[in-house]
Amino acid sequence: MKKPTPNPPETEADTTSPYAALDSKKLHEAAERALDYYLNPTAHVMATPYTPNQMYFANPKADTESLLANASESLSSATVMLGDFAALLEGSHRKTLLGIAQVVMLGELAVNQALDNVEPGE
Repeated sequence: MKKPTPNPPETEADTTSPYAALDSKKLHEAAERALDYYLNPTAHVMATPYTPNQMYFANPKADTESLLANASESLSSATVMLGDFAALLEGSHRKTLLGIAQVVMLGELAVNQALDNVEPGE
């Protein structure tokens, strides 16, 4: 019986591997880099020192009263936002959000109490 397509030509098997002449020194260096990357990440972090973003830094020269007043306003706003969002939810999600709002309110009360205890001009 005759086949519609002929057999592929028979060739000698290519016995040479592209990796036959491996440089053991290069392999060792690559392995060390890979191990350092995964097992010693601090070596890479230490190379570039961390510089924090200064966008939201509190002014180190700001007085305590101003910082507490700002914190009180932020917590008050967060309480209102949480309450508004909780009004849109039902069930356990609403209760969770109201619990978070209560914790924020307690923080606001603590900040307000600290603000009351601060001497003006401090």
